[in-house]
Amino acid sequence: MKRPSHRELSGKIKTAKKAVAEDRIRLLNRAAMVSDALESGYLFEDDFLKILSDLLDNTKPEHYTGTTPPQRSYEEEINGMELFAFKVMSKILDLMIYYKFSIKNNCCYVVSLHKDREKE
Repeated sequence: MKRPSHRELSGKIKTAKKAVAEDRIRLLNRAAMVSDALESGYLFEDDFLKILSDLLDNTKPEHYTGTTPPQRSYEEEINGMELFAFKVMSKILDLMIYYKFSIKNNCCYVVSLHKDREKE
């Protein structure tokens, strides 16, 4: 069976949305995310949660751009956990955004969130 399935991705997106709504978010490389926010044209402290929520609200399983099966993290906090990567158009920023997260203990661990650099 090909992983992740449409159903599995739908579940991960739903769990991430709930975690963000309940403020159960962990950022694994805050300094890089602040830099990426400036590059994308927004202030991290003011807009990150709004942008992450918007992305999750507009993410569908078809937006998955990760590997099959999902890549595993080497970050200490989520070592061995699967990573789910998506590319979604941000309505707020009017940019294609690449973001990657993992779910552990019903928390959303955001690994990266930046403008899509594939075409650069």
